[in-house]
Amino acid sequence: MPGTTRYNDTDGGLAVSTARDGVLTRGARGLGALVCLLLALLTAGWIIRDLTVAEHGADVWWTWLGEARRPREFTAWATSALDPLLVLGALVVAVAAVRGAVAPSVAAGAFVSLAAATALLRLPLVWMLGAGWLQGLDSGLTTRARLTALTQLALALALVVVVAWGRRPGGGTGRHPGHRVRGLPAGASSAYGVVHAVSHGPGPERPGRPHRGAAGTAGVLLGAAGLAVAGWEIHGQRQLDTDVYRKGLLGDASVFRALLQPPVHWQAAALALLALGAAAAVLRRAPWSRPAAMTAAALLLVHGATALVFAARTGELGRLGALPLRAQLEAGTAAFLAAAGLVVLCVTARPGVPEAAPGGDGVLAYGSAPGEARPPHAPPPPSRLPPGW
Repeated sequence: MPGTTRYNDTDGGLAVSTARDGVLTRGARGLGALVCLLLALLTAGWIIRDLTVAEHGADVWWTWLGEARRPREFTAWATSALDPLLVLGALVVAVAAVRGAVAPSVAAGAFVSLAAATALLRLPLVWMLGAGWLQGLDSGLTTRARLTALTQLALALALVVVVAWGRRPGGGTGRHPGHRVRGLPAGASSAYGVVHAVSHGPGPERPGRPHRGAAGTAGVLLGAAGLAVAGWEIHGQRQLDTDVYRKGLLGDASVFRALLQPPVHWQAAALALLALGAAAAVLRRAPWSRPAAMTAAALLLVHGATALVFAARTGELGRLGALPLRAQLEAGTAAFLAAAGLVVLCVTARPGVPEAAPGGDGVLAYGSAPGEARPPHAPPPPSRLPPGW
């Protein structure tokens, strides 16, 4: 049927297409940007709260890096090193979404990537912040933190809904004047079919796809980093007692550090999942894979860099050769994760395949009205055009 069928005829040197691409509407992009701003504001509020209860502002920074510093009041820290990253990521996605120069597929990928990272990192807080082992803390504080986690999970779901339902075919509205199908001349917007000269070389690529070199580099590094994190988790699960590992995965007072920080093993598993998923997408050069790769790379960079800074702060890096083999491997893994994240951020931040410039060279539209003459080898349009054409 029109809008979903594609025809090609190489005998006559012509290709006939009646397919239309789906794009994210301007309203959907604006709504998604608003959701991103709400995500950023919720987390920023807790960062400000930590700064107000800290004895010194730098205590928050050192707590994010892993030092055990107490707030000025008898309370708990709320944020970790992940939270400023989530704020920055949400703001970047919001700005990218409203920029017309960003391809719709890239904007959609940014929304889904932010939603996936938020959901994975906030999900364990739903049961952690309602657990009995937190009864020593102010119940109002834990309730507000839990409501924040639930709200951010709902906002993450809203981003997915925006991407799923905020699409329209092709950027045009059929036969209505003043609108065009993206990439076609103005006269072709109301046509049933479009005839193109067949190119014997590679056809145009979808806008936003990463270039081959960048995709290969990012895919290999993300895959290796994801496997490294997953390998350490598998090793830890085998070395630790089952109950101890379960507490580090699902949460317990023995591993609690901050209200909005997921358990250590859950965080590592989520990071491995995001890295491996982004690696698979970017190796396939999916149009939405660049924001997915950047999201995973930023998390890898922060994960590795905080471990390195903490090791330097405690003096472990200065005596690395005297440390046990496990500690040396952990430091080496942290350095690799930080370096891999930085490199992937650099290569995927470059613009992807540009959108093809619209033009009418070699393009012939037909079927705007029943009985209209059509080019040779072109399939006839129906006697009555469907609504919207």
